[in-house]
Amino acid sequence: MKIIKFKRNTKHEKYYSSAMGTLNSRVTYIKKYVLGFPIKTIHKYRETYYGEVKNCDDCNLFI
Repeated sequence: MKIIKFKRNTKHEKYYSSAMGTLNSRVTYIKKYVLGFPIKTIHKYRETYYGEVKNCDDCNLFI
């Protein structure tokens, strides 16, 4: 069994863009697991309406 593992998870979230309003987007989380427990989110990115991949710090997410 591996002690440290990295896992990628994708889910749909709503976010707000000032130019286009409220949209749904696929947000991908890369998390670090130690002994099967999530420890830290390494990176969070999303796919835009036009197919580009951007960092999630650029948008306001509604959760």
